[in-house]
Amino acid sequence: MKTDTIDFTVDHLAETHEVLNQSRPLVDYNSYLGDSALREGVVRYGAAWAVDALTDHGDRCGSAEVIHWGFLANENRPQFHSHDRQGYRVDEVRYHDAYHRLMHLGLQSGLHSDPWTRPGEGAHVARAARYYLQAQVESGHGCPLTMTFAAVPTLRLTPQIADTWLAGVLACDYQPDNIPYSQKSALTIGMGMTEKQGGSDVRANTTRARALGSGGPGGDYELVGHKWFTSAPMCDAFLVLAQAEGGLSCFLVPRWRPDGSKNPMQVQRLKNKMGNVANASSEIELRGALGWMVGDEGRGVPAIIEMVAMTRFDCMIGSAAGQRQAVAQAVNHAAGREAFGRRLLDQPLMRNVLADLQLEVEGSLALMLRMGAALDSSLSAAGNEHDRLLLRLGLPTGKYWICKRTPTVTYEAMECLGGNGVIEDFILARLYRDAPINAIWEGSGNVQALDMLRALARSPDVLDAWYAEIDAARGQHVLLDSAVERLKSALRDTDALEYRARSLVDQLALTMQSALLLQTSTPDIADAFIRSRLDSRGDRNFGTLPCNSAVDTLLRRADPHIAD
Repeated sequence: MKTDTIDFTVDHLAETHEVLNQSRPLVDYNSYLGDSALREGVVRYGAAWAVDALTDHGDRCGSAEVIHWGFLANENRPQFHSHDRQGYRVDEVRYHDAYHRLMHLGLQSGLHSDPWTRPGEGAHVARAARYYLQAQVESGHGCPLTMTFAAVPTLRLTPQIADTWLAGVLACDYQPDNIPYSQKSALTIGMGMTEKQGGSDVRANTTRARALGSGGPGGDYELVGHKWFTSAPMCDAFLVLAQAEGGLSCFLVPRWRPDGSKNPMQVQRLKNKMGNVANASSEIELRGALGWMVGDEGRGVPAIIEMVAMTRFDCMIGSAAGQRQAVAQAVNHAAGREAFGRRLLDQPLMRNVLADLQLEVEGSLALMLRMGAALDSSLSAAGNEHDRLLLRLGLPTGKYWICKRTPTVTYEAMECLGGNGVIEDFILARLYRDAPINAIWEGSGNVQALDMLRALARSPDVLDAWYAEIDAARGQHVLLDSAVERLKSALRDTDALEYRARSLVDQLALTMQSALLLQTSTPDIADAFIRSRLDSRGDRNFGTLPCNSAVDTLLRRADPHIAD
């Protein structure tokens, strides 16, 4: 019986399929030029002079190389080494080279220094825009950048400390070497306030400070105690709160003593965090550590508040940046992916979701940049009183609202990518893990809401400034006018203010964002924001915009590849 010979030699058996219908990675784009809302805000608030530098920074931050640094810095977590190989205590945290590259980029770009070394119109706005661009790459390294930037007003409270430290703090360079500060030309500053038993209640701190001489501002003290959260423990010095004889006071504690010996500020362990993992957060013990008093004895909280105000502003910037990156990723995916015979970006319900997400970015950016402009004018030689009062409400309100909204925005954007959204190879998973951090750092939601109430109680003028800012848009939209009246009525009612504090800060934020968009954006974007945020429907999910909203305009502004 004859049988045919079957040839099983087929040269394509090892092949599976060709990759089709996948979006291209969002790399090698200019994150400044592709952000219409940012570009408009930079010019609007007096920083047009910085456009060339911002364009260069946007090109760098959008490059595949720098974006890859962000992934590497998160995949290779910091490692703590308490002792060297000979057994000497070193308290060293070692980072991946990608983290150091990101730090160098930020410090070289003046993210920690420019408004202090080159003050003037738009200085804080320009710096906020650069920070916003870099935070879209990776958020963890922003912590030491922020603390170094924010420490400057506090360090200036005591001239002898400022004379020793500010030149290095303001230097646009990065020296991560684990060596005494006296041997370095570029320095970074951290902060240690939180203790186990107190949390946000820093007046419950038990760390003690004993004067080694006459004491007082700039004097030497010995500190003994613990700190439950000390972020970026490889900074060169830390602003720390401790109980002195005259009450809770602020101290600058270096990692090395002036004689080059190790200061006994010992790291106990690093925190195992769900997000912000490129940045090391630690528990430390002060075992007779040297510190110098900053500001007056017993005035530690007012001294550290000089720093906290700036860190809260950076929380707003970082969270707004997280929103922008999440939406840009979602739009990029929707433009390159088809389902049911059409691009996702062409499907009505997806367009509704993406446009709604972009509205959130527009509102966050408007509020953040307006507070940047207020910093510029209030800190100028003339000292604009209106903007100073505006900041007193605007910083806790903006920090609360923008940071609270970011986890929801990143979740919705992650869902737009489907299964890819939860895979660590894609940036959305990291953005989602990082999103809650700013809402908790520098005072959680309740702390911000109560701070808002304290501001109202101590100075009713802050509310007059808030209303005056909103009044510039009076009569332009009936829903906003009605929302402002509801806000005023709610604030006149003094019953159960603490219980209602979150509701009040919600209304403060939404009415201000609406007013700013009416004054600063295209009318159809402002209308879509107001109709979707200030109506009476209550809580809503993204993707529920009213019909006839400016969807086409919003999607064009959300697309990171389009420069209007």
